[in-house]
This record gives sequence, C-alpha cells and structure tokens, in this order.
Amino acid sequence: MKFFLETLKMTSLIIIGLIALIAIVGLLFLWLSPEFGASLNAENKEEYSKSNQWNGEIFENTIPTSIDIGWKEIPGLMAKQFKSDPNRQPKFDIPVLKIDSADIVNRPDSIIKATWFGHSAFLIEVDGKKLLVDPMFGPTPAPHPTLGKNRYSKELPIEIEKMPHIDAILISHDHYDHLDYGSIQKLKLKADEFFVPLGVGRHLREWGIEASRIHELDWWENAEFNGLKFHCTPARHFSGRGLTDRATTLWCSWVIESDSTKLFFSGDSGYGPHFKEIGDKFGGFDFVMMECGQYNEQWSSIHMMPEESVQAALDVHAKFVMPIHWGAFTLAFHSWTDPVERFTKSAKAKGISVATPRIGEAVELNVSYPNSRWWEGIN
Repeated sequence: MKFFLETLKMTSLIIIGLIALIAIVGLLFLWLSPEFGASLNAENKEEYSKSNQWNGEIFENTIPTSIDIGWKEIPGLMAKQFKSDPNRQPKFDIPVLKIDSADIVNRPDSIIKATWFGHSAFLIEVDGKKLLVDPMFGPTPAPHPTLGKNRYSKELPIEIEKMPHIDAILISHDHYDHLDYGSIQKLKLKADEFFVPLGVGRHLREWGIEASRIHELDWWENAEFNGLKFHCTPARHFSGRGLTDRATTLWCSWVIESDSTKLFFSGDSGYGPHFKEIGDKFGGFDFVMMECGQYNEQWSSIHMMPEESVQAALDVHAKFVMPIHWGAFTLAFHSWTDPVERFTKSAKAKGISVATPRIGEAVELNVSYPNSRWWEGIN
C-alpha cells in the first residue's frame, strides 16, 4: 500500500510538473515570440482617438457586429473541428502556374494585371507599379506551424526570394492569414512603402520596418503614391493576433485608383451597407476581389456567405468580380470548393461576370478573365 501511495504521489508530481512546464513554455511563447507584433500602449490610444471607429479602448464597426460564440455552441464547434471530413481540403496538392521574374519586370506599363497567390494574396500590376495585397506567403496561417493547417499548394507562383522590386504593399488587417510575420521579414527589403489601416503600423515597426515607410490610414482617408491613389475604405470585421488585443488595430478594404482604372479589394468582411456606400462613392469598379470563404452561420456577421458576396459585388457596381479568401487554407467547416461553387452559381443567376483564375494565372483587365472550373480536377 505504501509503495502504491508513493507511486501515485510521484506520478501526480510528474503530471503537475509537465502541466507547469507547458504553461511556462506557452507564456514565454506569448511573451517573446515576434509573431504577435506590438502591444497597444497609451501613445497608440492617443493616436487612434482621432478615428470615429475608436471608442477609447478598441475599434468598432459602424453597425452592431457580434464576434462572440456562446458557451452552448462551443461543444458543437469543437466536434466539427475534429470531425474527419475529406472534402474540407483538396485530395491532392493544388498545382500552381509559375511566374517568371523577368516577365514581371519587362511588362509594359499599359498592362494591368492581378495575379492570385491563393486565399487573399495578390500581385497587382498597374501603371508600371507592382503592388502586393495581403501577401500571406507562409505555409500556415498561425503564430506557430503546429497551431494551423498547411497551405493547399506546396509552391507559390514565384518564391519571395525571386520576386522583383515591389513598389508598395497594402494590408487589410492583422489576422495571420493576411499579415504574416515571416513573409514581411522577407519582403521588407524588396518593398518601398507599406499602406495599412490604423494600428497595423505598430506591428510593422516592431518587425524592423522604418516608420517613414509606413502609412496608416483611417476609413475614407486616401494616400497618393506615384500616380496612384489608395483609398482606405470600410469593412465589417475585427482584428487581433494575441489573446488580449482583439480589435486594437483597424481593419479595412482598399480601393486602388489610377487615371484609367479602379480596383476594389474587399479584405475580410461581413455583409453590410458599406458596400453600397463604396460603390456609390466611386461609381463602380473595373475589377473587384471579393471575400468569399471561411464562413459559417455562427460568425456570419464577419464573413459573408457566397450569395452575400455576390450581392456585395452588385452593391459596389463590379464590372468583373473574382471570389477570394479560398483555395489555400482550411479555416472553416465547409468543403474547400463550396465558396467558388456557390458564388459562381449565384453570380450566373444574377448576370455578373466572374473570373476564376488558377493560382498564378493572371487576370488582365480588358483582355483576359480566366473562368475555367479548374478545381473540379483536384476535388
């Protein structure tokens, strides 16, 4: 009996020690890892107080937006998370079309192209300028690889190291699937300027990017850049990279305007009246990159259902629209092709022109809008 009690005591001490060790390692990771970016401070709060979206502690949407899940819903969500569903990601790695750096460098200034890297990442070429939008090029949308699922494709259309000089990078918000620490570290010497919504600049400064290269904008503000104009426009979403920084940086959509072209990038957003407001203000867009993916009824206020994404495209008066925020990562419970299937079906019914390029395949405005059903050979 004595031996049994001593063994039980020793086992209990070992278990407690392991739990304590895991807790310490977790806290050190949260405290020391650069992935989380910079914390909010009093100086930041004073800076953000000029924004109509800032309530003194956090940024808010213009209409009520719930991002909390009740305790009763958690067991069901956990069950879905661990349920084996082969359709939530492709059966095979998605092949990508490779891009040659020389082709990008030598492209005539008159050509306007948008090349998809999967999810919401784009290389946009307009008026001879090369822009990256939400360049999440890492393998996993999480602060550590063990905390997320890998990208569907093993390769990118072009590796960061081979990418040519980038004139500007635009970021919509600071979630890991849009703002990636590893990608920014590789890109910060390749890109000249960074345009971000309020608050995101503090992460970039923490990561070694000079403040002079960072331009933080509030909703409806704009910045002129080498003949282009970048408009920071509303979205209905939230932000945060850690356990205690939810909504302490702003989120946005972007309008990219040249003398001849207007492009709209939705960022992440639930459906709302801001889409019609943007469409009415700018009079429509030649090409729209519209969020469509990683949705669920339980968080429908911050991510649109595909049919809502189509309506949002109508609201902004899109000439051509492309569904984005899919094709790279599994962040919700729907099948990986559900976004594009439902979007294209709804768009067809409403008479909207849709582009569905492969990863690495460019949309060239006024010339080529690829619309093959390429995903059917992979599913």
